[in-house]
Amino acid sequence: MMRILDFDSLSPEEFLNRDIQAEEDVSAAVDEVIREVRERGDDALRDYTRRFDGAELGDLWVSAAEFDAAREAVDPYFLETLREAAENIRRFHERQRHNGFLLADRPGVVMGQRWTPIEKVGICVPRSPEAFPSTILMNAIPAQIAGVQDIVLVTPPRKDGSVSPEALMAAELAEVTDVFKIGGAQAVAALAYGTETVPRVDKIVGPGGIFVATAKRKVFGQVAIDMIAGPSEILVLADGTSNPGWVAADLLSQAEHDPLSSAVLVTDSRELAEAVRAEAETQLETLPRREIARRSIEDNGKIIVTNSLDKAVEAVNRIAPEHLELCVEDPFALLPRIKNAGSIFLGRFTPEALGDYFAGPNHTLPTSGTARFSSPLGVDDFMKRSSFLCYDRAALNGCSGRIADFARREGLEGHARSALSRKESE
Repeated sequence: MMRILDFDSLSPEEFLNRDIQAEEDVSAAVDEVIREVRERGDDALRDYTRRFDGAELGDLWVSAAEFDAAREAVDPYFLETLREAAENIRRFHERQRHNGFLLADRPGVVMGQRWTPIEKVGICVPRSPEAFPSTILMNAIPAQIAGVQDIVLVTPPRKDGSVSPEALMAAELAEVTDVFKIGGAQAVAALAYGTETVPRVDKIVGPGGIFVATAKRKVFGQVAIDMIAGPSEILVLADGTSNPGWVAADLLSQAEHDPLSSAVLVTDSRELAEAVRAEAETQLETLPRREIARRSIEDNGKIIVTNSLDKAVEAVNRIAPEHLELCVEDPFALLPRIKNAGSIFLGRFTPEALGDYFAGPNHTLPTSGTARFSSPLGVDDFMKRSSFLCYDRAALNGCSGRIADFARREGLEGHARSALSRKESE
């Protein structure tokens, strides 16, 4: 049963009690996996796939014939759903494109900024029980819009060595370049260092459990990563006129992900708090993943009661949730006051599941309070900025003395001489 807590009695630890650091045994195991993949390449990947996924693999790569078979296997209704979702995601992310700029407002001086795509990106997609088509769309489409040349998808195979047809169709719609039947820390290592078959990439994105998160942390610097994601979170801010059944259903939609997931209700109504707690218990009885969801809400879930919506907003900003639902009469009035949240769902008819699958905004979001300083996955994550500048002789000579003076004040005579050398060679 969910705990009901008073806002004014909560300690800072109860607001921010999330820790995604790996245990020492997990860290050591990941070190061993990375070492094996670097030393033994594809053979290590096959061994780990046999050990962790129960699959015997010949080729690690998904062939064109497997894509053809998947196209025939996916039912037309779901294929149309995938197309609609992909179009929604593409339409939203197209608006994130950047234009560079050029400054040429002084004689002899040109400078500016340009955006270029990362060349190779790896996307990790977990299997539970199948690879998530939604995650493939959400991660690959922004990369494709950014102009990434090679988009490499890794996902664990089923025991027969195949990847779900739905996942392959999502990969095709998102214009993924190659799909490999590997997962876990070993897939992260393969993407970071390359093997005989798996290409080395420049950035790794996508969710995963503690082994994937730990591996991404360890290879950061060798490659870029999107974020160190923790367990999924939802915070519903609801007023006393909200439907308790809807609120409970939304909380359980995240609790069913993982026992470590966090489902939180913040409300200014004690009556709603009690009703939602009762509804959650009732709905759990028929939820297929009820054991997972129950552990989540009992261990990590909570209901926080405040004495006003102002205090409820304060609670939201302190928690900085991954997903935030504003189930209030006028959600747009509260929106400008929300400072820390990954994705915000406005109104009583905008459940978080809408964002998971279909609406368009990305569902790869900052967790564990990191929405205080980070953002959802987007086109920016697959691009990089370069600045450029050009001075002619007169423009340089006009400021070289100041540059030299600046450099000498920092004890860098070589810099000073470099700035003055063109002037002195006239």
